[in-house]
Amino acid sequence: MTLKLGVPSKGRLMEKTFQWFGAHGITLERTGSEREYAGRVDGIDGVSLILLSASEIPRELAAGRIHLGVTGTDLIHEKLALWDQLVSPVRELDFGHADLILAVPQGWVDVDTLDDLDAAAAAFRAHHGFRMRIATKYHRLVRDFLRTSGVADYALVDSQGATEGTVANETAEAIADITSSGETLRANHLKILGDGLILQSQATLWRSLTAPLAEDDQATMDALMTRLA
Repeated sequence: MTLKLGVPSKGRLMEKTFQWFGAHGITLERTGSEREYAGRVDGIDGVSLILLSASEIPRELAAGRIHLGVTGTDLIHEKLALWDQLVSPVRELDFGHADLILAVPQGWVDVDTLDDLDAAAAAFRAHHGFRMRIATKYHRLVRDFLRTSGVADYALVDSQGATEGTVANETAEAIADITSSGETLRANHLKILGDGLILQSQATLWRSLTAPLAEDDQATMDALMTRLA
């Protein structure tokens, strides 16, 4: 058997992950064409490279089909209800930084906090006859955050892309999304609530707590952890 390492299959996350492992003397290399999800590992024996989308890696870690994986904190917390029983963080990689935030239109001059949002949501429902819509792809995280914060009168609207544009398109009244610089929010005339930070995320190396380890695999894992320490 070999130790299976899941890495994002494209884009900046893949490139930065390759660079991070390279800085620790381990070369990750994609083989074949852009359409092929094959790769190899040099610099340590007994490790195979599995290229996946960042959103698939939490599921594969939880199922024990890969032993290690690089993905964002946000995806682990969103996709795994009992994440701390399924995976364990090994190292934060210091790239892929982003905040999951709650934002409302800049024109809502009286809405700057979650308490303000709760009052606005109740008034919105009384006036329009339906709940204020919040567009997001992070349903679990947003729902838990709003419940803890005491915000009740809302409905989550699924958005898998261009979430910041949903308010202008009148398919939502507010959004909860990942942002790094805030420029896209400002361009769409949105503002982050003062206490609207839901989660700070970054790329992290995670270890599966469910993947079986043979004796040889455990020795490889120990050697790899020493190299990455």
